[in-house]
Amino acid sequence: MCGIFGVISPTLVDIEKLKFLAEHASQRGRDSSGLIVESSVSYDIYRADFDIRKLLSKVKFQQTKVALGHSRLITNGLSDNQPVVRNGICVIHNGIIVNDDTVWSVIGKERFHEIDTEVIAAITEKHLEETEQLEGVSHAVLSLCQGVVACAITVPKIGKMVIFSNNGSLYSENVDKTIYFSSEEFPLKEIGGENIKQIKTNELIINIPQNDKLNISDYHIRNQDLIPKFKQIEAERKLLEYPLLKLKRCSKCILPETMPFISFDDKGVCNYFNNYKLRNNPKPKEELFKLIEPYRKQDHLDCIVPFSGGRDSCYGLHLIVKELGMKPVTYTYDWGMVTDLGRRNISRMCAKLGVENIIIAADIAKKRHNITMNLKAWLKSTHLGMVSILTAGDKHFFRYVETAKKQTGINLNLWGVNPLEVTHFKAGFFFRYSA
Repeated sequence: MCGIFGVISPTLVDIEKLKFLAEHASQRGRDSSGLIVESSVSYDIYRADFDIRKLLSKVKFQQTKVALGHSRLITNGLSDNQPVVRNGICVIHNGIIVNDDTVWSVIGKERFHEIDTEVIAAITEKHLEETEQLEGVSHAVLSLCQGVVACAITVPKIGKMVIFSNNGSLYSENVDKTIYFSSEEFPLKEIGGENIKQIKTNELIINIPQNDKLNISDYHIRNQDLIPKFKQIEAERKLLEYPLLKLKRCSKCILPETMPFISFDDKGVCNYFNNYKLRNNPKPKEELFKLIEPYRKQDHLDCIVPFSGGRDSCYGLHLIVKELGMKPVTYTYDWGMVTDLGRRNISRMCAKLGVENIIIAADIAKKRHNITMNLKAWLKSTHLGMVSILTAGDKHFFRYVETAKKQTGINLNLWGVNPLEVTHFKAGFFFRYSA
């Protein structure tokens, strides 16, 4: 769940264009960053646990013909920033490999880091040992790895690199023999790209200056663990143990007597059940086919699917691809409370269905700080009717989906929602207990 980008030039890298690609990549994740920068004497690797824009300001580009970058939304391996370097193989990767533990047992290589991306470098290492060439490495990686893989593998000692993806979250452009690539199409258009190609299932082998000298610089300033490991804390576990309350419940729908404005008739049936009107009245899917027909595009993406990795949006994406036959791009807003399971589901689904994912990530540390302040304020005066304040931070979702529409030129949103899953009743607690 990151942004990757790069410029490979036969002369010198255009630093302003590189910075623009980096600026756009940072919206996909800003928890950490990395660069691979070629000079006439070596390849310099920079890794940092801060924003890519700050890292760029620390780097001096001298006679640089190759510059590749990574802007990361951390999903695992907090201290293992990219690029991952293993035996002279450098990898930057967007996505999550959900079966990396299994792959390690299959390839028989020693694992040195927690980050899932290392397994791509290990597979490449094995492929080079067996074939003595980089060609075909995409098949070796994608035949083993499950989940989204959009990556650039650089092997300076043989003077070659390769870029490929299994879901299309990778685009390239060749302008006067200078190759630009990015996780999204939009920034390549903004720097003047006119013949942009999506890299999906096919690999693009690129010749680079040969050099076996690698210099690695790491910058660490973070003191907060963004992805702490789960721990069993006995004192906290006991807080979850409490005697069952003897609540009166509706004999039909089991709503409890604490539900705002609830009342029961002489049969024990609540007013919510007695007054309920069927809300979910599905229409024939043929009507939906007619509605979306004007939006279909022959050779381009035709709809945006907001995608959380939850049950409803996953099933909705499946129907959109398999039943409606649309060509979607998924959109995710990660505000720091998207679960690890949700992120992994996004990776699984997008890889399996071959669907690009545009992710816009907030400043995770800042968002979580705000959530903590909201929670502490709420705990000082607990009120069920105000519990929704804890999810106030995700509302930028609606702002950034408009940004995604403008950048992609797609006008149709298709949502996968459950009309029976409602939460507006929470406000009733406020009115009930404030009266």
